[in-house]
Amino acid sequence: MNGTVIPHTPIAVDFWSLRRAGSARLFFLSHMHSDHTVGLNSTWARPLYCSPVTAHLLHRRLQVSKQWIRALEVGESHVLPLDEFGQETMTVTLIDANHCPGSVMFLFEGYFGTILYTGDFRYTPSMLKEPVLSLGKQIHTLYLDNTNCNPALVLPSQEEATRQIIELIRKYPQHDIKIGLYSLGKESLLEQLALEFRTWVVLSPRRLELVQLLGLADVFTVEENAGRIHAVDHADIRYSTMEYWNQTHPTIAILPTSRQIHSSHPDIHIIPYSDHSSYSELRAFVAALKPCQVIPIVSRQPCRHYFHDSLSPRLSLPRIPDSVQQYMRSSYRKQSFLRPLEERLKKPKSQGVVFESLEKDADQCQPDKDSKIVKKENLSLCPRGLEKQPLPDIHSKERDVPDLVSASQGMVAVVTAPLGLSLPLKATDKMFLSSKIREEIGLGPPMVPNGISLCPATPGKQNACTDQDAALSPGGTTAPLLTTEFRGLALKYLLTPVNFFQAEFCSKSFDQQVEKYHRTLAEVQRRVQNGTLV
Repeated sequence: MNGTVIPHTPIAVDFWSLRRAGSARLFFLSHMHSDHTVGLNSTWARPLYCSPVTAHLLHRRLQVSKQWIRALEVGESHVLPLDEFGQETMTVTLIDANHCPGSVMFLFEGYFGTILYTGDFRYTPSMLKEPVLSLGKQIHTLYLDNTNCNPALVLPSQEEATRQIIELIRKYPQHDIKIGLYSLGKESLLEQLALEFRTWVVLSPRRLELVQLLGLADVFTVEENAGRIHAVDHADIRYSTMEYWNQTHPTIAILPTSRQIHSSHPDIHIIPYSDHSSYSELRAFVAALKPCQVIPIVSRQPCRHYFHDSLSPRLSLPRIPDSVQQYMRSSYRKQSFLRPLEERLKKPKSQGVVFESLEKDADQCQPDKDSKIVKKENLSLCPRGLEKQPLPDIHSKERDVPDLVSASQGMVAVVTAPLGLSLPLKATDKMFLSSKIREEIGLGPPMVPNGISLCPATPGKQNACTDQDAALSPGGTTAPLLTTEFRGLALKYLLTPVNFFQAEFCSKSFDQQVEKYHRTLAEVQRRVQNGTLV
């Protein structure tokens, strides 16, 4: 992975591991090559700054949400906050990197001094004419693309390499030409070849969309037989495919790259056309800028000692403003706390009521056989291991929540709520409906331990419940009908008996069934109060 978190700043460039990013808060993408987007995908949820072309490709190819993409115009300076209050700011300027479509260099200016991050780039003298670089600014730190920083590797300029490719194609006027490319880059080379040989260049639909975005000449097509120059994936240039292509029509292949590749077929030609600066170009670039220090982007190939004679005196480390320090320490702490919660909310939820014995009363409580059966059945509704988790105390004197289980049973109800949290409810003498009422409204028997009365009390009348198995509550009185005037859908979930739901209900109808139950319960309550329910 080619990227870095710039020390003593909240800036990260081409670095997408949040776990390792530490205090980074501002994320920048230099271009869309895969070695600079490792870890960046559709789940990314932080503001991300890049060029407009890269912004388009980022959304189209990696499906990063547009709400996180901040496109900054190339060649312009932009002011960005470095803390939560806008008290400290920095200026960032995007410079064309001459590497691939949308690739840019970033010039950062702030309390940390002036930092130039080249990303991958191919140096041209015209870069030094950019306004932000031509004013004689002192570059304190230069992050340099050192891919080809090797004195033994001599590369021609892109113009010279293009002439070599043109001369090679002229030697084979009757051949089809296969140009092996990566998914992004060298589109301008294809345009030059099309104009030079007055032929269409055949592309894949994906690359055609890209060249249309770039506004290149109308010399590209997806029709296979429209032209003799074909852009193909670099991995397709190999011995077996060359044999296949030559069976149908004489074909040569060209790999425009500075990498050391062994040609496996006599018709495969390697031309040192590179999108990275050569050693001599890097020397000229550093000598012109005279930075205080050079930091290589490709860590496996150090090159700092090559530029000692072109560096300016080092400066002391900058003091990080207090507001920026606070921003770097705490900005994402809340988000990192919420992310696991959001992930838990996306998981399938378990519904139902689970009766769990308190550990401190386990030796004293001896439920009968039927209670044990009910407990075993209901525990199966709870995710494995949930019954062993400690139950948080969420009750207070101000909390007006109806209790579900008799205190004399020495049990609590552990209910899996819609938010995936297991909530313990204190036990009291309040009960559900009687068996007769439940039968009238079409409900099955309640899933509660034996010994709990399900009969509502009707003032001035004899107990309306005639079920012989129903018993009085421990206080010697029947339990009042459970009220349904609760705030919030969450409580409705908690107070809906699990056996009310159909055996095979879908998630879309879950809320409707909860509402149906509580509408029915409210109607029964109204009829009981009016004395119309017998």
